Amino acid sequence: MKGEVTLRPHVTEADIEAHGVDPQLGPGFVPVKGEPGAQGPRGVDLTAVRAYGDTLDDGQVMLSFSLPVPFGDEAKEAGRQLCRQMGLEQPAVYHAHDLGEGFTYLVVYARSPYAVDFTKISVPKVTSHRLDKHAVEHLAAEHFTRKLRVLGACTGDDAHTVGIDAILNVKGYSGEKGLEAYKCFEVRNMGAQVPNEVLLREAREFQADAILVSQVVTQKDCHRTNLAALIDLAEAENLRSGIVFVAGGPRLSHTIALELGFDAGFGPGTLPPDVASFLIQALVARQTAAQ
Repeated sequence: MKGEVTLRPHVTEADIEAHGVDPQLGPGFVPVKGEPGAQGPRGVDLTAVRAYGDTLDDGQVMLSFSLPVPFGDEAKEAGRQLCRQMGLEQPAVYHAHDLGEGFTYLVVYARSPYAVDFTKISVPKVTSHRLDKHAVEHLAAEHFTRKLRVLGACTGDDAHTVGIDAILNVKGYSGEKGLEAYKCFEVRNMGAQVPNEVLLREAREFQADAILVSQVVTQKDCHRTNLAALIDLAEAENLRSGIVFVAGGPRLSHTIALELGFDAGFGPGTLPPDVASFLIQALVARQTAAQ
């Protein structure tokens, strides 16, 4: 099998020995950095990765966007010119339709001449190990003599509770029970459109160990503004250092959460055990550091 694999600069024989090649994918794939077990196609120069359309390195990309101009040939030409100003080559409008009220929707195919060095990409990730419900409860019992208090809410003008409910409510999501079902957590879900001031007042009264904030509404980056304001207020009220802050939502990531001052961030696909695992390990680490 080793003789069939072309190694990239960051893939060693030890990597092949440790990870092997996915038998379902075949010998045309090699291990690459990323998620555990991640593999990439053989023959790709990972120091110069380009967009893939029909053939390797063709740089083909597809964009969809709206323009505040009336539907017609002029709108299509405006779309092509906009793509050229983005540095894209050979833009072609494959679809356009009238949105009404002077707006036009466009789908454009084009070629990007740019490449990225995949081997130099580093993305912060939540470092906790994923535990099942029993393991989370066992770890909590080893280190704490009380239930850990978790406070959750959708803050600001956000009225979409589906995310916070999936993580906190006992019924959970996708076959995984929410944090209310864990013996080690006392959970309080404040629901939707909770002002930051009210959330922190409740956190003080509840003596919260952790605060979970869900943000689904993201127009004009209002989620960033609201989350940053929460951390600023928590610091002003001397609550930041004593509470684990976690943010979640469809346009949030661990990287964004860290930038905004949170301890962790979770995006689409997150399940209750992911959050529970992080919380218990973060709280154990804090307790250990304080001793």
